[in-house]
Amino acid sequence: MRPPINADSEPIDPRVRVGHVHLKVADLERSLAFYCGVLGFGLQGLLEDEAAFLAAGGYHHHLAINTWESRGGSPPPEGSTGLHHIAFVYPTRAALGRALRRLRAAGVQLIGASDHGGTEAIYFRDPDDNGVELYWDRPEKEWPRNADGSLKIVNSPLNVENLASEGSTVPPDGER
Repeated sequence: MRPPINADSEPIDPRVRVGHVHLKVADLERSLAFYCGVLGFGLQGLLEDEAAFLAAGGYHHHLAINTWESRGGSPPPEGSTGLHHIAFVYPTRAALGRALRRLRAAGVQLIGASDHGGTEAIYFRDPDDNGVELYWDRPEKEWPRNADGSLKIVNSPLNVENLASEGSTVPPDGER
């Protein structure tokens, strides 16, 4: 189903990007242990014991977590609307392979792993049952295309063991 298109409206500026995601969590410390300890995000700042701002590198924040409306709460019931998952793009397949090994070392269970043609992705749940995707983009020239040139969306199984072995040696400078 395609959304209605107003021929008079301008498309969104192609430079628009997702700035950050803000999640409601039940326990700030538990979420910090997961997002900083397991995934490796850096803590950029705290707002008392209610919110934390996390980033990859020195950015102000890619992810914020808070307990403003959710301290001690529970995930929404199945069948309700809301966030399906958040996704973090890794710069290389090797970096994604290292992230997968971190997840395994922490005992995080994958709920899915897919080769989408243009991307390879792994899926799991955070401590508050939020869906999380980690993926890397293949170079655009390798993306599968339909006969008309449009992007071909595929959902094939991902060889997780092959991904886990990727980047298992010390990466070259600039690839950490």
